[in-house]
Amino acid sequence: MSARTTPPGPPGRPGRRRPPPRRIAQFLAGLAMCAAGVWGSLQVHLGVASWDVLHAGVADRTGLSYGTVVAGVGVLVVLVSLLLGVRPRLGTLVNVVAIAVTLDALLASSWLDGLGSAPAVVRVAVLAASVLCLGFGGALYIGAGLGSGPRDSLMVACHLRGWPVGRSRALIEVGVLVVGWLLGGPVGVGTVVLALALGPVTQFAFRVLRQSPGAGT
Repeated sequence: MSARTTPPGPPGRPGRRRPPPRRIAQFLAGLAMCAAGVWGSLQVHLGVASWDVLHAGVADRTGLSYGTVVAGVGVLVVLVSLLLGVRPRLGTLVNVVAIAVTLDALLASSWLDGLGSAPAVVRVAVLAASVLCLGFGGALYIGAGLGSGPRDSLMVACHLRGWPVGRSRALIEVGVLVVGWLLGGPVGVGTVVLALALGPVTQFAFRVLRQSPGAGT
Protein backbone atom coordinates (compact mmCIF):
# COMPACT_ATOMS: atom_id res chain seq x y z
CA MET A 1 0.00 0.00 0.00
CA SER A 2 1.55 3.29 -1.02
CA ALA A 3 2.21 5.94 1.56
CA ARG A 4 -0.22 8.78 1.65
CA THR A 5 1.12 12.08 0.48
CA THR A 6 -0.22 15.48 1.32
CA PRO A 7 -1.29 17.33 -1.79
CA PRO A 8 0.44 20.64 -2.35
CA GLY A 9 -1.48 23.68 -1.24
CA PRO A 10 -2.68 26.36 -3.63
CA PRO A 11 0.00 28.60 -5.01
CA GLY A 12 0.34 31.93 -3.29
CA ARG A 13 2.73 34.66 -2.43
CA PRO A 14 5.52 33.47 -0.17
CA GLY A 15 5.48 35.16 3.22
CA ARG A 16 8.26 37.53 4.06
CA ARG A 17 10.69 36.32 6.64
CA ARG A 18 11.02 38.30 9.78
CA PRO A 19 14.52 39.65 10.29
CA PRO A 20 16.42 37.79 13.04
CA PRO A 21 16.55 39.47 16.47
CA ARG A 22 20.29 40.07 16.08
CA ARG A 23 19.75 42.27 13.03
CA ILE A 24 16.92 44.16 14.71
CA ALA A 25 19.12 44.79 17.77
CA GLN A 26 21.98 45.92 15.49
CA PHE A 27 19.64 48.26 13.63
CA LEU A 28 18.29 49.86 16.81
CA ALA A 29 21.75 50.15 18.38
CA GLY A 30 22.99 51.94 15.28
CA LEU A 31 20.07 54.37 15.34
CA ALA A 32 20.69 55.09 19.03
CA MET A 33 24.34 55.87 18.28
CA CYS A 34 23.31 58.20 15.44
CA ALA A 35 20.90 60.04 17.73
CA ALA A 36 23.63 60.38 20.36
CA GLY A 37 26.00 61.71 17.70
CA VAL A 38 23.54 64.37 16.58
CA TRP A 39 22.84 65.27 20.21
CA GLY A 40 26.51 65.75 21.01
CA SER A 41 27.16 67.80 17.88
CA LEU A 42 24.30 70.12 18.82
CA GLN A 43 25.30 70.52 22.47
CA VAL A 44 28.86 71.70 21.77
CA HIS A 45 27.52 74.77 19.92
CA LEU A 46 30.27 74.69 17.28
CA GLY A 47 27.98 74.66 14.26
CA VAL A 48 25.12 72.58 12.88
CA ALA A 49 25.47 69.69 10.44
CA SER A 50 25.55 70.23 6.66
CA TRP A 51 21.94 69.20 6.08
CA ASP A 52 20.73 71.60 8.76
CA VAL A 53 22.64 74.41 7.05
CA LEU A 54 20.69 73.57 3.89
CA HIS A 55 17.39 73.34 5.76
CA ALA A 56 17.93 76.71 7.42
CA GLY A 57 18.97 78.34 4.14
CA VAL A 58 15.96 77.03 2.22
CA ALA A 59 13.59 77.99 5.04
CA ASP A 60 15.04 81.51 5.10
CA ARG A 61 14.75 81.98 1.33
CA THR A 62 11.28 80.42 0.88
CA GLY A 63 9.55 81.47 4.09
CA LEU A 64 8.50 77.87 4.75
CA SER A 65 8.69 76.47 8.27
CA TYR A 66 11.84 74.60 9.24
CA GLY A 67 9.92 71.36 9.77
CA THR A 68 8.27 71.65 6.37
CA VAL A 69 11.65 72.10 4.71
CA VAL A 70 13.16 69.11 6.57
CA ALA A 71 10.26 66.90 5.47
CA GLY A 72 10.32 68.20 1.89
CA VAL A 73 14.07 67.72 1.50
CA GLY A 74 13.76 64.23 2.97
CA VAL A 75 11.07 63.26 0.44
CA LEU A 76 13.12 64.70 -2.42
CA VAL A 77 16.23 62.77 -1.36
CA VAL A 78 14.21 59.54 -1.09
CA LEU A 79 12.90 60.06 -4.64
CA VAL A 80 16.40 60.71 -5.99
CA SER A 81 17.71 57.62 -4.19
CA LEU A 82 14.81 55.60 -5.60
CA LEU A 83 15.72 56.69 -9.12
CA LEU A 84 19.29 55.56 -8.38
CA GLY A 85 18.11 52.11 -7.30
CA VAL A 86 17.70 52.33 -3.51
CA ARG A 87 14.12 51.62 -2.45
CA PRO A 88 12.74 52.97 0.82
CA ARG A 89 11.85 50.21 3.26
CA LEU A 90 10.15 49.94 6.63
CA GLY A 91 13.49 50.69 8.25
CA THR A 92 13.56 54.04 6.44
CA LEU A 93 10.43 55.16 8.29
CA VAL A 94 11.60 53.62 11.57
CA ASN A 95 14.87 55.50 11.13
CA VAL A 96 13.16 58.87 10.88
CA VAL A 97 10.79 58.27 13.80
CA ALA A 98 13.23 56.51 16.14
CA ILE A 99 16.01 59.06 15.78
CA ALA A 100 13.56 61.96 16.19
CA VAL A 101 12.04 60.46 19.37
CA THR A 102 15.43 59.53 20.86
CA LEU A 103 16.94 62.89 20.02
CA ASP A 104 14.02 64.75 21.58
CA ALA A 105 14.45 62.71 24.76
CA LEU A 106 18.18 63.41 24.89
CA LEU A 107 17.73 67.14 24.26
CA ALA A 108 15.09 67.28 27.02
CA SER A 109 17.55 65.76 29.51
CA SER A 110 20.09 67.79 31.51
CA TRP A 111 23.01 65.43 30.93
CA LEU A 112 25.04 67.77 28.73
CA ASP A 113 23.69 71.11 29.94
CA GLY A 114 26.43 73.70 30.08
CA LEU A 115 28.60 71.94 27.51
CA GLY A 116 28.34 74.92 25.18
CA SER A 117 30.29 77.03 27.69
CA ALA A 118 32.84 74.32 28.56
CA PRO A 119 36.55 74.69 27.67
CA ALA A 120 37.29 74.38 23.96
CA VAL A 121 39.22 71.13 24.42
CA VAL A 122 36.17 69.48 26.02
CA ARG A 123 33.83 70.66 23.27
CA VAL A 124 36.22 69.46 20.56
CA ALA A 125 36.49 66.07 22.27
CA VAL A 126 32.70 65.74 22.40
CA LEU A 127 32.46 66.76 18.74
CA ALA A 128 35.02 64.06 17.84
CA ALA A 129 33.05 61.49 19.82
CA SER A 130 29.90 62.61 18.02
CA VAL A 131 31.53 62.05 14.63
CA LEU A 132 32.53 58.53 15.73
CA CYS A 133 28.97 57.83 16.93
CA LEU A 134 27.52 59.01 13.62
CA GLY A 135 29.99 57.00 11.53
CA PHE A 136 29.83 53.75 13.48
CA GLY A 137 26.10 54.09 14.17
CA GLY A 138 25.43 54.55 10.46
CA ALA A 139 27.54 51.51 9.55
CA LEU A 140 25.71 49.39 12.13
CA TYR A 141 22.16 50.24 11.16
CA ILE A 142 22.76 50.25 7.39
CA GLY A 143 24.64 46.95 7.67
CA ALA A 144 21.60 45.39 9.36
CA GLY A 145 19.90 45.49 5.96
CA LEU A 146 16.54 46.78 7.17
CA GLY A 147 16.61 50.04 5.21
CA SER A 148 18.57 53.27 5.41
CA GLY A 149 17.39 56.76 6.25
CA PRO A 150 16.62 59.27 3.50
CA ARG A 151 20.00 60.98 3.46
CA ASP A 152 22.04 57.82 4.00
CA SER A 153 20.13 56.24 1.10
CA LEU A 154 21.77 58.77 -1.19
CA MET A 155 25.20 57.66 0.03
CA VAL A 156 24.26 54.01 -0.51
CA ALA A 157 23.01 54.83 -4.03
CA CYS A 158 26.36 56.42 -4.89
CA HIS A 159 28.15 53.37 -3.46
CA LEU A 160 26.09 51.05 -5.64
CA ARG A 161 27.25 53.12 -8.63
CA GLY A 162 30.85 52.25 -7.79
CA TRP A 163 31.85 55.16 -5.55
CA PRO A 164 33.65 54.45 -2.25
CA VAL A 165 31.52 55.13 0.82
CA GLY A 166 33.94 57.70 2.22
CA ARG A 167 34.13 59.73 -0.97
CA SER A 168 30.36 59.54 -1.52
CA ARG A 169 29.55 60.73 1.99
CA ALA A 170 32.17 63.50 1.89
CA LEU A 171 31.03 64.86 -1.48
CA ILE A 172 27.38 64.80 -0.42
CA GLU A 173 28.09 66.55 2.90
CA VAL A 174 30.34 69.20 1.36
CA GLY A 175 27.96 69.78 -1.56
CA VAL A 176 24.98 70.20 0.76
CA LEU A 177 27.04 72.51 3.00
CA VAL A 178 28.05 74.76 0.09
CA VAL A 179 24.48 75.02 -1.23
CA GLY A 180 23.14 75.74 2.25
CA TRP A 181 25.81 78.39 2.85
CA LEU A 182 25.04 80.08 -0.46
CA LEU A 183 21.39 80.20 0.60
CA GLY A 184 22.37 81.91 3.85
CA GLY A 185 22.42 78.94 6.23
CA PRO A 186 24.57 79.17 9.41
CA VAL A 187 28.05 77.63 9.24
CA GLY A 188 30.46 77.04 12.11
CA VAL A 189 33.76 75.24 12.72
CA GLY A 190 31.88 72.13 13.76
CA THR A 191 29.93 72.21 10.50
CA VAL A 192 33.13 71.99 8.46
CA VAL A 193 34.55 69.26 10.72
CA LEU A 194 31.40 67.16 10.35
CA ALA A 195 31.30 67.63 6.57
CA LEU A 196 34.93 66.61 6.07
CA ALA A 197 35.25 63.90 8.72
CA LEU A 198 32.00 61.93 8.38
CA GLY A 199 32.96 60.35 5.05
CA PRO A 200 36.32 58.84 6.11
CA VAL A 201 34.98 57.83 9.53
CA THR A 202 31.93 56.11 8.01
CA GLN A 203 34.06 54.19 5.52
CA PHE A 204 36.45 53.17 8.32
CA ALA A 205 33.48 52.02 10.42
CA PHE A 206 32.11 49.81 7.64
CA ARG A 207 35.53 48.20 7.26
CA VAL A 208 36.15 47.66 10.98
CA LEU A 209 32.65 46.33 11.67
CA ARG A 210 32.70 44.25 8.46
CA GLN A 211 29.34 45.58 7.32
CA SER A 212 28.10 46.02 3.77
CA PRO A 213 26.87 49.48 2.71
CA GLY A 214 24.55 47.80 0.20
CA ALA A 215 22.96 45.38 2.65
CA GLY A 216 19.28 44.83 1.93
CA THR A 217 19.19 46.78 -1.34
